[in-house]
Formats: sequence, structure tokens, C-alpha cells
Amino acid sequence: MTRIRHISTALLLMSVGLQVQAQTASPAPSQAAPKGGINALLDSLKTSGDDFLPPDRAFRFDALPDGTDRVRLNWEIADGYYLYRARIRVMTPSTRAQLGAPQMPQGQIKTDEYFGRQEVYHHELVATVPVVRATGGAFELPLQVTYQGCADAGLCYPPITKDVTVNLSAGAASLAGRSPGSSALSGHPGAAVDGVAEQDWFASLIRSGNPLVMLGWFYLAGLVLAFTPCVLPMVPILSGIIAGGGRSVTTTRALALSVTYVLGMALTYTLAGIACAAAGRQVQAVFQQWWVLALFAALFVVLALSMFGLFQTRIANISNRQSAGTFGGVAVMGALSALIVTTCVGPALVGALLVISQTGQMARGGAALFAMSIGMGTPLLVVGASAGRLLPRAGPWMDLVKKLFGVMMLAVAAWMLARIVPERVALSLWAVPALILAWLLWSQTRGHSGATWGLRAAGVIAGLYGVALTAGSALGGTDPLAPIPAFAARAHELPFRSIKSVADLDREIAQAKAQSRGVLVDFSADWCTSCKEMERYTFTDPAVQAALSAAVLLRANVTQNDADDQALLKRFGIFGPPTIAFYGADGQERTQYRVVGYMKAPAFASRTRAALHPPP
Repeated sequence: MTRIRHISTALLLMSVGLQVQAQTASPAPSQAAPKGGINALLDSLKTSGDDFLPPDRAFRFDALPDGTDRVRLNWEIADGYYLYRARIRVMTPSTRAQLGAPQMPQGQIKTDEYFGRQEVYHHELVATVPVVRATGGAFELPLQVTYQGCADAGLCYPPITKDVTVNLSAGAASLAGRSPGSSALSGHPGAAVDGVAEQDWFASLIRSGNPLVMLGWFYLAGLVLAFTPCVLPMVPILSGIIAGGGRSVTTTRALALSVTYVLGMALTYTLAGIACAAAGRQVQAVFQQWWVLALFAALFVVLALSMFGLFQTRIANISNRQSAGTFGGVAVMGALSALIVTTCVGPALVGALLVISQTGQMARGGAALFAMSIGMGTPLLVVGASAGRLLPRAGPWMDLVKKLFGVMMLAVAAWMLARIVPERVALSLWAVPALILAWLLWSQTRGHSGATWGLRAAGVIAGLYGVALTAGSALGGTDPLAPIPAFAARAHELPFRSIKSVADLDREIAQAKAQSRGVLVDFSADWCTSCKEMERYTFTDPAVQAALSAAVLLRANVTQNDADDQALLKRFGIFGPPTIAFYGADGQERTQYRVVGYMKAPAFASRTRAALHPPP
């Protein structure tokens, strides 16, 4: 009966629409609260043994300035009560400032009967919120702080929203190039690097930015992603689909196929992002299992062989027609490409997923993901619009072009399998399309008039490269760009320590704090293309290594995506690698310097120095 009474109490509170609005000046704790409104309602519900406090007494809240560019949020939590970390949100209606992600200490894990496994706080909570200012003068910063908590005895309060104002003193403006009063959400995200991480900038853009400005920035972010190694493999996929149509492909049809492919990719990317963010899942790892990649690579091998003309059965013809241009098949290929080929994680994607997972704003978050997907697909539309004019219309040249696109399909298959096989085996896989390309360029141009010497020379180069890959694999090589180990320049590798669990992380952070050393935590995965870019081009840079010389370097490989990996990702609120976090010598994360996605060496070195060696 007590349990039923507790649930009834919560339902009654919800039914009367209890919404607590804060006043900028709260009565002093020593003043007696009047018996009326919420207090009267709660007092009327009390029975012997159930002495539930009013929400403002259970969770005493205030907000104070913490320097010129930071706000401190304080909660005093009564004994027998707790707050949910996941339900704390901080927003500002002001256009003169942007807010970073709240920095909160680690809470306690509680299996809640209402909400499942949750991180909660007892007794007290102190959180800090970075503020990026559009002006250097003193100003009043309005905040909307929402939180929710429960009593251990069984009562759950509805969400509480406080409207407070914090007076920030004069300080240097941190939004470069902005005049006072200009919108902080209309500028370039790079301007906010020193105060708010790029992903937080994108998240704030979704939460409160102008919708057209939001869509424009996310489209540009997608356009930038389109030229990264994790999206470029989609170009030969679409080109092969168009080339499979042979001489029947017109410019109009090629463009229509491209639009179908891009829309299939964009819709799938958007829906998958919304679903994974709402469920708190890592969007990449779900589709990066070895057997999924192997099946998809096998599909590309079949498509390549069909372009080589090796299938004569009806099943092969049906498969060829699907790859060559039926709109349903092209849409399916676009959908599969979105889930498996595009494994990029960038600030824009993380910003959208953060908003969806933390605030439930699926419409704005989904619109941002869709705009980003269209940006990623824009170069593909250009390929489609031009392919109808550039592809030969008849004769043996068209057959050669189809076979060359078949080679590209094999290269995509090798690229996918390279994520799940040993590096030495990956070298031999790369040798297959190289050697086939050499044979095609040499044999298919024999007997043709015209400037075929260039194609034959390219065939010789491809053949030599294929031989080098094969020999390198036998000799123990692992680098496709320098397959022969004896000629490979070995850059000094950073001494990363592997961590697997949250306990490993806490132990390493505590040891580094005792030694007054900063910490870098690198989240990586075997299938993460951008992670390999960071290892090859960024971590090997002398300036980066100098900036990290005194830091403790930790690496969490989340390839398996097991329970420990998921707990680590959840601890940081990370949706996938590559993500890099910095801790200061005080053991606190510098969230405003967090890196998401690939970053070039000069920018990363500058970010590292600012995070680990701030000026006094």
C-alpha cells in the first residue's frame, strides 16, 4: 500500500501540472515558507512516516559567476534525495553569449525503478558551465536551468526549471570578430575554439539558433566531410552504378540516379542517427561488426565481377541491373553506404546527436543531420550530373570504363576488409585491384590507335605497385603508402597506455594528478579511418609530440563495443571515435578543448598546448 501511495503521489503532482519557476531573488532559508500553493499541496499529501520535502527544500539551487567566462551551479541536496545527471540542462536565451557543456563530477550509479540505470548525485552537486562572450564588458547573463530528482522513499518530482540571472564581470571577448550584441550563433565555429568545443557550438546552434543559419552551417559541415577518406569511397560506388548502365545512361538519368542514391543515404543517415542518439547507442559500432563488413565487401566483389562480364546467368543479370540503375536498388545502395561506408565522426554530427539524446529535440536535430547528409552527397550529385556527358556512348571504350569502375569496386572491398584483417593481409588485398588495373590498362588498349601510351604507362606503374604490395606483405610490411619495410620511414610513436574500463581511467587520472601531470585520452577503433589519419599524420608531428612530452597518454580502443567500452563512452558522452579528451594537472577534464574527428597537426598542437599548458 505504501508503494501504491507513493506512485499516486507522483501522479497527482503531475496531474496538477506542477512546474517550479525560480525567482531571481529567493527568500532567505531562515524565513518560513508560506503555507500555500506547492507547499500546501505537499503538506496535504503527507502522512505518518512520509515527510516529503517541497522541491526547493529538497534541492536548494543557486548560480554564481566563476570568473569572467564561467558560471558555477550549486545544488544542496537534502539527505534521502538525489538528482539525475542526465536530466540537468542549461540554456540561455541571450544572443551575447554561448554556453559550453556543463562540467560535472562523477556521480553514483543507481538502478532506478522508473528510469533504469542512471548516474545520480547525493548531498551536493557543483557544476561549472563555460561561457563564450560576445562582448568584453560586464553584462547580465540569463540562464534557464532544468533538473529533476527523486526521494529515496519513492517520490519523484517533475522537472524543475529555474530562470536565474548571473552578473558576469568585464573580461576579454571570446567571440573574435563580433560586435557587441551580435548573434553568437551566426559565426564560424572556429571562433569558439578557446571557449566552447566545436561540438558544443553546433549543439547550441541546434538548440537556439536561427533555423536557416543552422541548416546552412550543417550543410557546409557535411560538404567538408565529403572530401574526407571515410566518405570518398562513395564516389566510385555511385560512379560504378552509373557506368553499369552502359550506353543507355543519359545525363538526366545519371542525375536522377545520383539524387536517388543521395536521398537514400541522407534519409538513412538521419533516421539512424536519431534512433541511435535516442537510444544512447554508438552509431558507428552497430554496423562495424566484422561479419557485416565482410558481407558488404563480398557484395562489392560481386558487383565488380559483374562489370568484368564474368556472370552470364539470370541471377547475375538481375544483380547487374540493380547495380546499373534501377531506382530501388540505387536507394538501397545509398542506404547501405550511409550505414557502413560513412564512418566519420565530426563536431557537427556529435552536436546533433548530443541535442537529440539530451533534450529530445528530434525535429531540429534530425533536420540538422539531413542537411549535413545532403552536404556530404553534393559532390556525388556533381558526379551524376557530369557522368552522362563524360562516359563514352559506344564501342570498346565503354567496356573499358565499366571494367575500370569494377576495379574501383574491388578497391572499396579491400578498403572495408582492411578494417578487420591483420595489416599484413591488408597489403595483399590492396595488391588485387592494383594488379587487375595493370592488366586492364595494358591488355585492353592493345591495338587501339590514339594516345594509349599514357594508359599503358599507368598500367606499368599500377603493376609495379601491386608487386611492391605483394612483396611488402611477405616481408612484414603494414603501410600501403610504403609497402617495403626497408624503405618505410619509421616515425617516433607516442607511448600510449591502453585502458579498458572506467576503473582504469580513474586510476590513471589519479596517478597523473598526484604527479601534477596533464592527461590525453584517445578514443580509437580498428575500423575508424580518421583514427588512422590521426596516428599517421598528427601524432607523428614533432610539434604535437613536443606539446605532449610531459603528459600521460591513454588510449581506449572501443572496437569490440563491449560493456566496458560502452561504459567509457557513456562516461564522456561520446558517440564514437575519433574523440580526444584532455585533463589538466588538477585531474579535471578541459571539456572546451575536446577534439572530435580528424584534426591536422598544427591545429592539434595549438589545441594541446592550450589545454595542457594554459598561460598563468
